[in-house]
This record gives sequence, C-alpha cells and structure tokens, in this order.
Amino acid sequence: MAEQNVPNKLGINILSSEQQEKLRQFKIKTRIENESYLMAHPEVELMIGDFLRNVLLKRPDDILEFAADHFTNPNLHINVTTKVEENSFLD
Repeated sequence: MAEQNVPNKLGINILSSEQQEKLRQFKIKTRIENESYLMAHPEVELMIGDFLRNVLLKRPDDILEFAADHFTNPNLHINVTTKVEENSFLD
C-alpha cells in the first residue's frame, strides 16, 4: 500500500486551510470557555483533587467502585463546600 493512501491519524490533512483555521478557532474558544467555567467553579478542582489524593493514598483494587462510592458519598456536598470556604480565606 502506498504511504500517500494512508490517511493521517487525526485527519488534519483532509481539511482545507479554511476548515483547519475554523477548527483552530473552535479549539481556542472551547478552551477559553472551559477555563472560565473552571475558574467560576473551584469546587470542580477540589472534588477531582480530593478524589485523586484518596486514590493515591488508598490505592483501591476496584477503582470504578471506589469512584462510585467517592462521588455518591452523601457528605460530598458538605465536604466540598467546607473546602471551598476554607480556600476562599486563603485567597
């Protein structure tokens, strides 16, 4: 099979210059929107950080069950709210 017939894994060469630029702008816009959302919701970083910290400390065998238990914990809202308030005093 000729190498030129093998499509690029990402398919970027299939797009026209205009389409590539639109895709680039879309990616930039999406990244800015995502960063704005995360800045407005510090609890997301706290929840993920807390989860990762617990995973690394406890090293569960069944990570899916551990994640389900972690994120369905009835005290999750209280724990996150408390940490958000604690962190707001540090700013």
